[in-house]
Amino acid sequence: MSRPQNTTMRIAIVTDAWKPQVNGVVTTLSWTAKSLRDFGHEVKVFGPDRFRTFPLPSYPEIRLAWRPYKRLSEELRDFRPECIHIATEGLLGIAARRYCRRNKLVFTTSYHTQFPQYVRKRAPIPINTSYAFLRRFHLAAARTFVATQSQQDELEKHGFRNIVRWGRGVDTGTFKPGDKCFLYYPRPIWVYAGRIAVEKGLEDFLELSLPGTKLLVGDGPDRQSLENKWPDAVFTGYKFGSDLAAHMAAGDVFVFPSRTDTFGLVMIEAMACGLPVAAYPVTGPINVVESGVTGILDDDLKRAAMLALELDPQVCIDHARQLSWPNATRQFEENLVPVAGDLLPVQTG
Repeated sequence: MSRPQNTTMRIAIVTDAWKPQVNGVVTTLSWTAKSLRDFGHEVKVFGPDRFRTFPLPSYPEIRLAWRPYKRLSEELRDFRPECIHIATEGLLGIAARRYCRRNKLVFTTSYHTQFPQYVRKRAPIPINTSYAFLRRFHLAAARTFVATQSQQDELEKHGFRNIVRWGRGVDTGTFKPGDKCFLYYPRPIWVYAGRIAVEKGLEDFLELSLPGTKLLVGDGPDRQSLENKWPDAVFTGYKFGSDLAAHMAAGDVFVFPSRTDTFGLVMIEAMACGLPVAAYPVTGPINVVESGVTGILDDDLKRAAMLALELDPQVCIDHARQLSWPNATRQFEENLVPVAGDLLPVQTG
């Protein structure tokens, strides 16, 4: 059954990634929840902040919900959602999936992170083993949302089904061109913003022989070791809102060395600030960056960075301004499936 237009709903979003974490998933879900409320829906986000938590081993900034099933079940029953979306595959996501299957409720999921590649960088777990877990997790959903065509193609190669697209937006009220004099470091200034963690490929960036200054905005478990190894780079720690935008806008090129992101929301934020992007031609960047126009994609990251320096910042700004969170959220809204069912069958798993 399809939903009538302009129908308001109670929507539950279950996520292991939530405030005060700082990452693209949290930003995406925060804006999605806000936009859904602006559309008139009643939205409740079930994140770790509602539960007792413990730190993720090796990454204490990330808190995981401790044995959340009982309380999550009670809160979902009290809320009586008409749609349930499970955004992550962590302990809360697993508990929500279990609740839905026990109660024969239809739900949707989303795939935000190249989890198999991420895990492989931190532990000797074969990529195929991680994909097997993820495939089983997501095949129980009516639909799995992904941000890009390349990510959809990759998952379908690994046996995922019922995949739909859910784009991203940018807050151009915050991320916009700014004063280049905000930063006084030698130019060109090569900016990275995001988690300082092994899966982001930051050593690839830091070991490049580039003129000027490398500026890394953010924090994470690998900051201290990278700061010790590359003392000439500037590590600012976390920056938020207009302060983060000011740091980005004062740079010259945004360098995105990650090979494990499914999208890379921060690249759009950088473009909105007038920074062309230098990145590898991999999932995420290949769907976000138009090489030769809004950035350069190249297996030689130094070559990408130097060529990106020659691109027109205004073209990047104009491109980013075409992307909005309300438009992206309309896609999310249209892909939701009522708990009582829809046109797509629930797969077993």
